[in-house]
Amino acid sequence: DTDRALVLLEEYCKKLRKPEEQQLKKAIRKVMGIFKSSLFQALLGSFKKKATRHGTTSHPSLPAALACDVLGCPKD
Repeated sequence: DTDRALVLLEEYCKKLRKPEEQQLKKAIRKVMGIFKSSLFQALLGSFKKKATRHGTTSHPSLPAALACDVLGCPKD
């Protein structure tokens, strides 16, 4: 879910301290802002409704999957 993705991204940002990592940190913060936006939440809600109608609700959430792809999270 979006909250899990935001937590993962925030934890990753805390580890980015070197000067050469600041551009990445800035980009991640932009992604976090997008995840928090009302437009993204509305699109995500629409995606979930469509997935429910098609019986594909067992797939991981888009934001959490994206964050795990970026951060290399272990699969549950």
